Amino acid sequence: MRGKNRDIQEKIIEFFESRPDLQTPVGVSMNEHRELCMRQLVALVREAKIKPFRYVVDDPAKYFAITEAIGSIDVSLGIKLGVQFSLWGGSVLNLGTEKHRDKYFDGIDNLDYPGCFAMTELHHGSNVQGLQTTATFDPVTDEFIINTPNDGAIKWWIGNAAVHGKFATVFAKLILPTHDSRKVSDMGVHAFIVPIRDLNTPQTLPGIEIHDCGHKVGLNGVDNGALRFRSVRIPRDNLLNRFGDVSQDGKYTSSLPTINKRFAAMLGELVGGRVGLAYASVGFLKISVTIAVRYSLLRQQFGPPEQPEVSILDFQSQQHKLMPMLASSYAFHFATQYLVQKYSEMKKMHDEQLVADVHALSAGLKAYVTSYTAKSLSTCREACGGHGYAAVNRFGSLRNDHDIFQTFEGDNTVLMQQVAADLLKQYKDKFQGGTLSVTWNYLRESMNTYLSQPNPIIARWESADHLRDPKFQLDAFRYRTSRLLQSVAARLRKHSKTLGTFGAWNRCLNHLLLLAESHTESVILAKFIEAVHNCPDASSRAALKLVCDLYALDHIWNDIGTYRNVDYVAPNKAKVWSSNQKEV
Repeated sequence: MRGKNRDIQEKIIEFFESRPDLQTPVGVSMNEHRELCMRQLVALVREAKIKPFRYVVDDPAKYFAITEAIGSIDVSLGIKLGVQFSLWGGSVLNLGTEKHRDKYFDGIDNLDYPGCFAMTELHHGSNVQGLQTTATFDPVTDEFIINTPNDGAIKWWIGNAAVHGKFATVFAKLILPTHDSRKVSDMGVHAFIVPIRDLNTPQTLPGIEIHDCGHKVGLNGVDNGALRFRSVRIPRDNLLNRFGDVSQDGKYTSSLPTINKRFAAMLGELVGGRVGLAYASVGFLKISVTIAVRYSLLRQQFGPPEQPEVSILDFQSQQHKLMPMLASSYAFHFATQYLVQKYSEMKKMHDEQLVADVHALSAGLKAYVTSYTAKSLSTCREACGGHGYAAVNRFGSLRNDHDIFQTFEGDNTVLMQQVAADLLKQYKDKFQGGTLSVTWNYLRESMNTYLSQPNPIIARWESADHLRDPKFQLDAFRYRTSRLLQSVAARLRKHSKTLGTFGAWNRCLNHLLLLAESHTESVILAKFIEAVHNCPDASSRAALKLVCDLYALDHIWNDIGTYRNVDYVAPNKAKVWSSNQKEV
């Protein structure tokens, strides 16, 4: 399953296992943990000679494999690495031009230039277009003036800012002077490189105020801070100008005609963080399920009279807790592997349709996988009883460190709404003869089936073989998505007449979130079925097929009411379904 990047993952794990001085002790203090994380990162780059930054653009699959291995050592280290190379470094590579790469690449790569990604503000997180920090161009000095206009515009939760960062990519509204009655023109949110500390000392630079965000629920090895800018001047060249530039005389140029198009292009280039979080979250699930299943095999409690106690994994209740999570860890592995593959293609091809496809796919998988993993971590702890509560067994730190994944790189509820909005757009395009993008193209056939035959007779077949037929399983997932899509589109049309667009969306919000979740599950199952089919080893393929059946049947059984309500599944079939799920 590790594929071609197995060697570098094993090299990382062996390096840290050979260095007791770089292992994170239980109960480490916040300040000690922060310094240890920096030492770990420096050792990885300068002693182990592993340079993640070189793969951020050129080989994303290898970069994400490195972050997965690092996350298994210490999650705080994984996040600190991501801030340095994917966020700070990635913003320079993806939003800047050749001059920025030439100036900053080596310093970011070898950690001479530790940096931050300063997007989130105290009053604005998900609504990036609402950011209030300003970057006003001064044509007299050929500089931008970075300013925090009020307390709500303070950059907040900025990783690497409290202690180690020397630079920050600051997202701010670009303000240009004009010669008309408006006096200034807001060109929308752009990114700027702002030095925040002296390169040789911890001293902050003039106009920069840095405050420590303090102790957090988890990830206390990451030094999150708050940044305030008081008329900080930076050279015009510090504008990351891939999508928009300003000349010395204050003229703005861009290949993209509107603020919204420039904003979308900018965010599209930053989607790698979302891809990485989805991929990393699967790593958390793998670790926690492995610990819980192994413990459940060895732990013995109760049994028949006068006979030895049995493994607690022999109890059906324990199986129902853990086995669907084990199946999901495989399903998510193949789905996020596919996401990384599509992201890698996007970085090479820069195809507009592929960018949109990866944006939607990453939004759905990041939100779905991190939400599922967050719940599963608590279930795994519970499944291990009192021993699961010991800090050394990791459930507590894994749960606390992972919790923020549901907010990082976009709040999960907001991301799922983006998925729903894309589905509705594709639905509209379908009836206007438009072309469906790759992620959504199953909707054409599925919606045609649903609209012409809402209760397919084939779904009422009752044999066990039919229930384990991957085509039947995938059709059932897609039927549910199509039904939800058609019904929510009708509801939105109805409510928009009296409530307006925003009011109708809010009235249907839970319905929309269920639609996005159903679609994401359909994509995950499709990738799992594909992986089973492509598995070259017969015995492994047979085992994966059983796990894939469990994933599919468990999800359908959990929503059996929906299928019965529309008579998609006959009552007798539901009984067979339940017994097959138990068998698997």
